[in-house]
Amino acid sequence: MRIKKFFEKLFNWELWPFYALYAPIGPVWLWYCLRSRSMWFFSSSNPTITFGGFEGEGKKEMYDQLPPHLVPRTIYILHDLPFTEVKKKIADAGFTFPFIVKPDVGMKGILFRKIENEEQLIKYHDRIPVEYIVQDMITYPVEVSVFYFRYPDQEKGVVSGFIEKELLQVHGDGESSLRTLIENHPRARFRMEEMEHRHGHRFQRIIPRGETFYLSYAGNHNRGAHFINLKNEINESLRNVFDELSHYNGKFYYGRYDIKTASIEDLKAGKNFQIIEFNGCGAEPNHIYDCGMNVWQAYAEILRHWKALYRISRYNHRNGTPYWSFKRGSAFLKQARKHFKMLEKYD
Repeated sequence: MRIKKFFEKLFNWELWPFYALYAPIGPVWLWYCLRSRSMWFFSSSNPTITFGGFEGEGKKEMYDQLPPHLVPRTIYILHDLPFTEVKKKIADAGFTFPFIVKPDVGMKGILFRKIENEEQLIKYHDRIPVEYIVQDMITYPVEVSVFYFRYPDQEKGVVSGFIEKELLQVHGDGESSLRTLIENHPRARFRMEEMEHRHGHRFQRIIPRGETFYLSYAGNHNRGAHFINLKNEINESLRNVFDELSHYNGKFYYGRYDIKTASIEDLKAGKNFQIIEFNGCGAEPNHIYDCGMNVWQAYAEILRHWKALYRISRYNHRNGTPYWSFKRGSAFLKQARKHFKMLEKYD
């Protein structure tokens, strides 16, 4: 079984580790650094987000720059706040179970949780070592990602990717245990260590026929979510929605919007949607996954986005937004990665 999984991973580029996937095109990234005379050329891409949104930025600064009516109700909790005060703060803000919690500075769905009762909240608060967010659980049925970039000297931008997300889930048949359902799942079976960590105490449970059991509520590729490519849905109406968002603060030029909406048509009409997150220049064009691309087509799409990122960053640099110094960027990146390694230990 292990040998079979090894070869399945070897011949499916979508399952390769991050560095193994990106290493062959790394010299292109280095070339942009050399042309810019800066290791951190991307830091000027989104001038009002720390490090251009490459890594380590807080969610609060992102939410504060988006239209208030399009972001979920959100409060921020210090990890060392006494729990009685946490309860009061959450109650005063009008939250009721269930709601979402996640680190203010986080990535890849690390420590993202759905909290359904006080016991789970106590456990989360006692465990998390950093400031975190309490946020409304958005009940819109459709979750999508929209990759958008706009050159600063142009009014109109490009919707370069549009996908719908299906969270990692199994469906009960009334006979199989949760463990068996996971072992037979095309993606979850590659994540058995993670699944055992999260759901091991439920592995022997028989999932009733027709019941959906969510293995993760994070809509990330690295958390096992399945993507449905909606490139045929990209049209002028959709572009207009994101052009308007890009111009809201005038400084969001490159990144990916993660959104929940009532329907694709409503999103195109600019109504009934909420922005869960805006991911800046560190965002991966995740529409390369689950759409039948071979690795060379995926590389071509990634390189197309890197070229746009370089051009946007260079323009902003020439017009008053300096690149971060090597020392500043190195120190920030070192601290950010130390932070994420710590979070992984608590996930």
